[in-house]
Amino acid sequence: MRKNILLISFMTLIIMLTGFTVDTLAEDLNGREIMEKVYNRETGEDREAEMNMILVNKFDDERERVLKQFNRDFGEVEKKIMFFTAPQDIRGTSFMNWSYEDERGDSQWIYLPALRKIKRISAENKSDYFMGSDFTYDDLGERKLEEDNHKLIGNEKINGEECYIVENIPKEEDYMYSKTITWVSKDKWIGLKKEFYDNDGKLLKTLTVKDYKKIDGIVTIIHSEMYNKQKDHKTILKLDEVEYNTGISEDKFTERQMKMGI
Repeated sequence: MRKNILLISFMTLIIMLTGFTVDTLAEDLNGREIMEKVYNRETGEDREAEMNMILVNKFDDERERVLKQFNRDFGEVEKKIMFFTAPQDIRGTSFMNWSYEDERGDSQWIYLPALRKIKRISAENKSDYFMGSDFTYDDLGERKLEEDNHKLIGNEKINGEECYIVENIPKEEDYMYSKTITWVSKDKWIGLKKEFYDNDGKLLKTLTVKDYKKIDGIVTIIHSEMYNKQKDHKTILKLDEVEYNTGISEDKFTERQMKMGI
């Protein structure tokens, strides 16, 4: 009996000194640590995919656009390029984004074949919507972890999956969103839902993951939807023919390639 009492007392002391049990250890993450895991999850050295972009207005009228996209991580810079292949009126349009490891903001370009001109997207234009979709040019870039303050504000299940809820508040005072809130899968470290709030603190739009699967061992989002509440407009993105680590050449990510197309 005395041995049992001593054992219980010893375990109680350990819990008091450490402040947590083995079960709660995995939950003891703050907002920044959770978002670090999202940023640092395995995404492969490069990826190429077919994308269907479907624009849906408040009357449920649909417009479909088909793209081919490529991206590759070169270490100090991650490069992404996408080419519109249909419909005919926008075929040949291309967009390129370079995201840097250092403090520089993303560099972005768009090529409009009708004008035969490549336009550099300025910082002032990054809040503009991309090709009639509900994604801004800024949404298409890579926001750095250090650009926001991250706070864990709760936990919730989405479609049976346990998620952390993390509030992300930009350090930049005049940023286009006053905050975003992300629901992060606790075992896959992908965002399953993200809310964007305007500068008045009102909900602007919501990005929701509808489907994902493992491709070459990498969790890949293959169906997502961005719903703009204030415009009652929706953009559906579906990926197909996804391939990782194919050895995409750096020559793919150039202004010359933007004009040449795929």
